[in-house]
This record gives sequence, structure tokens and C-alpha cells, in this order.
Amino acid sequence: MADETKPPGPSGAEKPAEKPAGADAPKPAERPAAAPPAAGAPAKPAAPAGTAPPAKPAAPAAPKPGPQPLDNDLVQRYKARFGDAVREAWTDRGQFIVVVARESWLEVAGYTRDEEKFDLLSDLTAVNWPKREKQFDVVVNLYSFAKNERLRLKTQAAEGEPVASLAGVWPTANWLEREAFDMFGIVFQGHPNLTRILLPDEWQGHPLRKDYDILQQDTDWIRENLGIESGQ
Repeated sequence: MADETKPPGPSGAEKPAEKPAGADAPKPAERPAAAPPAAGAPAKPAAPAGTAPPAKPAAPAAPKPGPQPLDNDLVQRYKARFGDAVREAWTDRGQFIVVVARESWLEVAGYTRDEEKFDLLSDLTAVNWPKREKQFDVVVNLYSFAKNERLRLKTQAAEGEPVASLAGVWPTANWLEREAFDMFGIVFQGHPNLTRILLPDEWQGHPLRKDYDILQQDTDWIRENLGIESGQ
């Protein structure tokens, strides 16, 4: 019977050699060689051996935290004009602060508006320091449109010492001084209508003083006008 299997290949034929892996993969494009410098172009000078690169400029020093003494041109002008009436001056977080004597308060205010061009009084308030002889600070915050600058003026007063009203210098002071009178009991001499503005006229005490009993309040007024006991 004839063999039905496939006959072997030609005698002595060798199997073709296998190509190594990746032999048919395309070669990556070669980076073109750098073009030679143009004829006549000056060659870039090489840095001298051992030469360090130039140092970076030092960063500006950060401002010191907290209040710092102030003696700039503005303070010098105040001192030249008012002498010892300028008690202290410092800067805090970019804010100029000048403390002046109570007796010169009105005169300093007029100069500040007319000569230094601080034409806007943006706020007037007070602070109570009960352990200090002059226990009240009166504080005004000012702004100059002409100079785009801010200034804080302060004066100090003891219990019962009047402070000159600034309502004639900056009209904004009118209601703000009434609020300081209502909350602290500070008398602003020369004010056109120094009456309470937040509490009833008959109210006893001044709520923003440190010795004011916020829980007790004015028991008589509450009982007479609200018909309840204080603290209810």
C-alpha cells in the first residue's frame, strides 16, 4: 500500500535561519547634527575655570511683627507744630498711629484736616482701661483722598475729663461721639446735642465700660418699662 503521508522535502535542504526579534522594526529617526556656526560668527566665550555663578539678590527683610516706633516726615511735622503735645507715635501693620494731649485735641484735628489733608473721618470710638489713671482712649480713624493714606489719632482722658468735640471739624463725628458718650460715658465738650443714641435717655450705666455688669443691666428701667426682672 502506498504511503499517504506527505513526502519529506528535498534531501539536504536546510531550514531558513530565523531573524532576531525586532530586526524588522523601523529604526528611530536620528537627531540631526547641530549646524556649524555661521562663518564669521563670534564664538561664545567659555566661563573661566573655577568661576561660581553670580549670587541671587537677597530677599527683602520681612517687617517686624507688632508695633514699631514711628518718626517719619508726618510725625516730624506734628512735633514741629505741637511740640510736647505729641505724646507717642508708632506704626502697626502699616497703620500710622499718633497720640496727642487731650488739651490739644481740637487744634490737632483742625491741622490734620486742613494741612495734612485727612478730609474723611471714617470712624470714632473709645477704649476703656480701668486700671489706668487716664482710663479712656478716644480714637479717630482718618483717610486722605489726596494722598491715599490712613492715619489714626488718639487721645486719653480720665474719668470726668471732657474731650473736645470734633463735630465741627468732621461732621461724621456727631453721631459717633454720641455713641461713645452712650457706651462709655465720655463727655464731648462743645457737641451740639450730646445725648444717648442707642439706649434710652433714662438708662443708668454705660455698657462698654469694663465694670458694667452685662447680666444685671439697669434693673429699675427694665422693670418699669418692660415689666420683667433684669436677666429674664
